Amino acid sequence: MHTAPTGPGEAPFPYAIRKPASDAELRDFLAPIPPAFGEEYPDAELEADRNTLELDRIVAAFDGDRSVGCAGAFSFRLTVPGGEVDAAGVTIVAVLPSHRRRGILRALMRQQLDEIRERGEPLAILWASEGAIYQRFGYGLASLQSSFDIEQSRSAYARPFELAGQVRLVTSEEAARVFPGLYEGVRRATPGFLTRSEAWWHWNVLRDSEYLRRGAGPKMLALHEVDGRPEGYAIYRLKPDWDSRGPKGELIVREVLATTARSELELWRWLLDTDLVARVRTMLSTPQHPLLLALAEPRRLGLTLGDGLWVRLVDLPAALGARSYAAAGRLVLEVRDSFCPWNEGRWVLKVDADGDGRFGATVVRTEEAPDLALDAADLGAVYLGGFRFDDLVRVGRTQEQRPGAVVHADRLFAVDRTPYCSTMF
Repeated sequence: MHTAPTGPGEAPFPYAIRKPASDAELRDFLAPIPPAFGEEYPDAELEADRNTLELDRIVAAFDGDRSVGCAGAFSFRLTVPGGEVDAAGVTIVAVLPSHRRRGILRALMRQQLDEIRERGEPLAILWASEGAIYQRFGYGLASLQSSFDIEQSRSAYARPFELAGQVRLVTSEEAARVFPGLYEGVRRATPGFLTRSEAWWHWNVLRDSEYLRRGAGPKMLALHEVDGRPEGYAIYRLKPDWDSRGPKGELIVREVLATTARSELELWRWLLDTDLVARVRTMLSTPQHPLLLALAEPRRLGLTLGDGLWVRLVDLPAALGARSYAAAGRLVLEVRDSFCPWNEGRWVLKVDADGDGRFGATVVRTEEAPDLALDAADLGAVYLGGFRFDDLVRVGRTQEQRPGAVVHADRLFAVDRTPYCSTMF
């Protein structure tokens, strides 16, 4: 137990920051979450948290014997351009409504980022309940995600399409054996994807508890095979509904993933043709959705883009050195980072080709004149390749200090695959 540090002239922080000693304390530590989000915390969800959360990564602020704010993190490996890196997946962040605007969240973020640095994790990542909250702590919007809601009657493909493979429903036991391998094949090639442990697959992907259904039916698990070889899967629910004219149910997609483009299109066609369904919708899909070009009426898809994964560089040189680049070159960055001041200052990024033709980088401090001036959150935005430096300059978030520097930086950071994260945490 300790109290958060305060600056000169600041009043002492009045809340003790603690870690749970055992999972028996978990519900008490996470007590701020239900009132903050307006949701219940059923026993089934608590059981899942006890099997997936890491106790030593949970911190809570206590007012007497009551938890009034909490935060935690998962230990992930994040796929980045040309490789992967350790990343702390920030989660279970909440402050009681009665204790807002008292510096509790800031103290928890301070504690958490300091611990992430001590662990040697170069990055922190999260899904933001509200983006404005986390930009204050140096998180940048690094990827997008899409959702859509389409009438089944408007879902015809633009060109004739016949299924080359077969789709069949499988049990959770078979899915546990087959789906992770398919996921891994996609994860290794897609910036923004995260490792999933066996516990994660069981408790957060395949398990089907009543509280997760929200009025829909049981979780359905579909496997797509070509010549008996697994190539993709879909996880979805049906929400039945009827009126005097017949069925008007919904099919709600949780995840569609495939190792080939053909398999992905076949899975979507199979889902869109489901009987007793009037609409198909999804809340978490790739931003470059294949159905936009596959459909005869792409506007009917109703595709909506939203913010996806947010990235925070905790160890700037280690983070920039963990990914690969599109060309050789050098770039001097002047970085502003008041919340993690060890990142602040001027850094030179030197990119050279190795023996395998990969462009790797070293990052060291420098006194040279900068090419670009930007915040740590801006570096988070371009880190996975979801946005370009030019995008940041256009909205006044990054300043070009040398003519041509933006074009050069975008050439170095260019990626050949749009980042996307399919794992909500």
